[in-house]
Amino acid sequence: MPTDRKIAIITGAGTGIGRAAALALVQHDYYVYVIGRRKNLLEETKNMGNEHTDYLIPYVCDVTKEDDVAALFDYVYHHHHRLDLLFNNAGMSAVPTSPEDIAMCDWKHIININVNSVFDCSRHAFRLMKQQTPQGGRIINNGSISAYAPRPFSVAYTTSKHAITGLTKSLSLDGRAYNICCGQIDIGNAATEMTEIMNDGVLQADGSKKPEARIDVQNVADAICYMASMPLTTNVLSLNVMANRMPFVGRG
Repeated sequence: MPTDRKIAIITGAGTGIGRAAALALVQHDYYVYVIGRRKNLLEETKNMGNEHTDYLIPYVCDVTKEDDVAALFDYVYHHHHRLDLLFNNAGMSAVPTSPEDIAMCDWKHIININVNSVFDCSRHAFRLMKQQTPQGGRIINNGSISAYAPRPFSVAYTTSKHAITGLTKSLSLDGRAYNICCGQIDIGNAATEMTEIMNDGVLQADGSKKPEARIDVQNVADAICYMASMPLTTNVLSLNVMANRMPFVGRG
């Protein structure tokens, strides 16, 4: 598949932020592999690309399975011999639960998806970016405002997002010598299916339940494109994009 476009992989690209990022990046001269578990949703993403559909490639992959992830990166290397951008977007939230009521199997499931799979994709991307010519590339991790401060009863999710911050910083440090940049986008209340509940009200730190402001997911996609547009001499280590009126800064 010869192309003059840069090569990108986006996980969790069948819906929400991943889909919006794929549709934005393909308009910025990227050849985008849209990754997810459900082929029908990946095909929907592709079909939304209009004149750019030829540069949106659905690829079914369960990022929690090591063999699937290895096969994905082998496929991209075989067809392009390089990777310019990995956006680690796949992840999950959880039903608000008091810490003592969280089953260990549920804890491990969240950590596996939100942390282990991100590391697995990142290590393959790091290896490819290190060996390719010209050397280097960019990894963007989807963190969360929960990487700074928790919501009530979100200990597993919050822990996973704090871990992503550590992973981002370590990859950024270890990638310096190879022109590999790693940054994190921390998103507050993007308007996706996952945040529909915010219209009806979500639990606050004071025990009340209130609706929260959300932002158009296109604003998030634009921020990702900004991070991706930087030369490899420049890294956006951390970028926060949030609804201005959401209860985060100050006392809520």
